[in-house]
Amino acid sequence: MRGWIILGLGASLLYYVATETNKLDEPIAKSNEILQKIERKLDSVTGTKIIKADNHIAQLKKEIGERMSKRELQALDDILASEYTLQEFKDDYCSGKTKQHDYFNKENLFFLCDKIK
Repeated sequence: MRGWIILGLGASLLYYVATETNKLDEPIAKSNEILQKIERKLDSVTGTKIIKADNHIAQLKKEIGERMSKRELQALDDILASEYTLQEFKDDYCSGKTKQHDYFNKENLFFLCDKIK
């Protein structure tokens, strides 16, 4: 009986820490990020897709490359690395809500959103 009581107290303590405090927010975010990377890797390994030549991205980099700094171009390469990261970027920054990006200035962010839509 004592074991069940200890188990119940431990579970309730864990539930309280997870829901009422922010102590587990960072580890949960890291584990979700790792799970997303694993899912993407599995999708790329198991899924076969037809690869087509996409000159749109090359043209976009050429157009916007003159406007951006090296740091912004590196962030753009990270965004254009896969369709998942591109979709996340669109959802976060191009959905109409004005949100400040860590690397892009506001003008380049609006220009980029207009070009990738």
